[in-house]
Amino acid sequence: GSEKPKVRRMPRRFITSCLPGYLGILLGITTCVQCASTQAPQRKPNVIVFLADDLGYQELGCYGQKIIQTPSIDALAEKGLRMTQFYSGSPVCAPSRGMLLTGKHSGHSYVRDNRNPKGLGAIKAQYQWEFPGQYPLPPEETTLAEALHDQGYATGAMGKWGLGHFGTTGDPNRQGFDLFYGFNCQVHAHNHYPRFLWRNGTKETLPGNNRTLYGETFSQDRFIEEAIGFIDAHRQDPFFLFMPFTIPHLSIQVPEWAVGWYDQTIEEEAYEHKGYLPHPKPRAGYAAMVTYLDYGVGLIMNKLRSLGLEEKTLIIFTSDNGPTYNRLGGSDSTFFESAGVFKGLKGSVYEGGIRVPMIASWPGHIPAGKTSDQPAAFWDLMPTILHMTGHGNTVPEGLDGIDLSPTLLGHPEQNSHAYLYWEFPAYGGQQALRMGQWKAVRQQIFNEGLKTELYDLKADPSEKTNLTKQYPAILAEMEKHMAEARSPSTLYPFKHLDPH
Repeated sequence: GSEKPKVRRMPRRFITSCLPGYLGILLGITTCVQCASTQAPQRKPNVIVFLADDLGYQELGCYGQKIIQTPSIDALAEKGLRMTQFYSGSPVCAPSRGMLLTGKHSGHSYVRDNRNPKGLGAIKAQYQWEFPGQYPLPPEETTLAEALHDQGYATGAMGKWGLGHFGTTGDPNRQGFDLFYGFNCQVHAHNHYPRFLWRNGTKETLPGNNRTLYGETFSQDRFIEEAIGFIDAHRQDPFFLFMPFTIPHLSIQVPEWAVGWYDQTIEEEAYEHKGYLPHPKPRAGYAAMVTYLDYGVGLIMNKLRSLGLEEKTLIIFTSDNGPTYNRLGGSDSTFFESAGVFKGLKGSVYEGGIRVPMIASWPGHIPAGKTSDQPAAFWDLMPTILHMTGHGNTVPEGLDGIDLSPTLLGHPEQNSHAYLYWEFPAYGGQQALRMGQWKAVRQQIFNEGLKTELYDLKADPSEKTNLTKQYPAILAEMEKHMAEARSPSTLYPFKHLDPH
C-alpha cells in the first residue's frame, strides 16, 4: 500500500554504555538474509551513493577516529575498498555535489560556489519558496542520474540538493531523478528538525517541529524511511539511490536519547557560541550525529540484505568536503582530530578541506579489505559508476573524470590523472593543483594575487614546508597546468585568473 515505512528507533537501553548493542543490532542481522526463491535473469547492478555532509577525513573508525563509533561504515570498508587519497570536488557543498553528479572539476563545472540566484521572483512565488535555493544546473549538463535513468534505472535522491530550486532548470526532477525527498536549499538544511521537506515539487509538513533544538520529526529519519521505501518499491528494478545526507553539518541536532551514546564519556569545554542553534553538550551531540549517520547507513544495508540485494548493489560512501571550522556552532574539529594530520578545514583547498573518506563495496566484485592510494576525486565517480554498471559507452564527452573501476575491482591497468585541479572563487579566492606527490596552492588570490605555495605530499602530508624556492621547475610546470586547467565562468568571475 501507500503507507510509509517507519525507521525503528533504537531503545535507550541499547546505548547507555557506548555501543555494543548498536553493533549487534546492525551487524548481527547479516546472518538473517531472506533469499529470493527464484533467480531473475542477470540484472544491472543497483547503485547507492552515500554522501555525508562536512564529514572529516578522520571521523570514521576505519580512517583512524578514536572517539566516535561508526561500525556500519567500518563494516563497508572491511567488505570493500578504502581509498586514502580521494578528494571532494570543492571545499563547500553545492559545487562539490554538482561535480560528483556531472563528472567535471571546478575549472569546467557550471556550479563553482554556494551563491544564491537572483531574478527568480515569479518562480519563487509560484512554488512558495521560503529558502533561496542555489544556482541551478543548466539543462545542457548531463548528470549521473540522467545517464542511469536513460539506461532503465529508477532514480531517487533523499537528503540535500543545493543545485537549483523546483521550477528552475536545476530542479532535481529535471536532472534525472524520479523522486527527490528532502531539503532543496542548503540554507533550509541548517536545521535538522525543519517544519517541512520537499517531495518533488510539493511541500510536506513535518509534525511537531518548530525550528528548535529538538522536535518530533528528525529529518535524517525521514530520509532513511524514504530510502527504504524506494528500495522496496524497486527491488525488481535496477535503481540508483543518491543519499546526500545533511549530517553531521551544523546545527548540532540529534535525538536527545542518541546524545546518551557519548554524554557520559566525552568531557565538554566552555566556548563562545557562534551561529546556528546552541547545543548544551556540543561534543557529545556532534559525535552522536556522526554515529547516527552510521546508524542510517546500517539500516539501509540491512534492507539490502533482507531483500538479497547486497551482492547486486555497488555502494559508494564519501563526504562532500572536510570538517567544519572549529567551534562554529559548537563543533570541535581539533578535539576529534577530524581532519587527521591534514592542514585546513571546510572552505580551504589545503588537504583538510578537500581530502575525504571514500569507500566502495560490491561483494563478489570489489575485493574485500583492500586500500588504495590512487589519487582520485569526485569527478571520477560518474565515469566509474557508468563503467561498473556496464554503461561505459554512455559516458558523456568532455568530462574531467577517469574510470576508476580497475582500482576498485583489483585490476592492474588503472589510468592516472596528469593532475587534479581545484578553484574556489570564495573565502579570499583559492586554487590548488595536485600532480603526483606535488601540491600547488594559492590562497587569498583576490587580495594578494597569484602567490603559489608548493608542497611535497609524500614527505609532508600536513603541508607545513613551502618548497617553491627549492623546486622552481616543478613549480613552473604546475603553474602552467593551473592556467590551462580552467575555463572562465561568467557566473563565478575570478579576479586575477580570468582574462582582463
